[in-house]
Amino acid sequence: MNVIRCVAIALTIGIGTGTAAMADGFKDCTKLDKASWKPASEAEAKAKALGYEVRRSKIEGSCYEVYGVKEGKLYELFYSPEDLSLKHTIAK
Repeated sequence: MNVIRCVAIALTIGIGTGTAAMADGFKDCTKLDKASWKPASEAEAKAKALGYEVRRSKIEGSCYEVYGVKEGKLYELFYSPEDLSLKHTIAK
């Protein structure tokens, strides 16, 4: 009985951890200290230059995550705060 309980607990923890990691999206853009990052407003400006209507932005891990709408569709754009390069895009 204890073996079954241990296996059930291990599976529950494993599933919960995997789901949390997938929900966060992309979040590894730079190893630079935050004091060296370029301003988030510059990442928003880059998204606007690409034709996105920027709704909001936030820091996700070591990335700037910019939420924008283009052609009626919501996107998450992940920029490196080091050089403001676009690292990943997710269409919602």
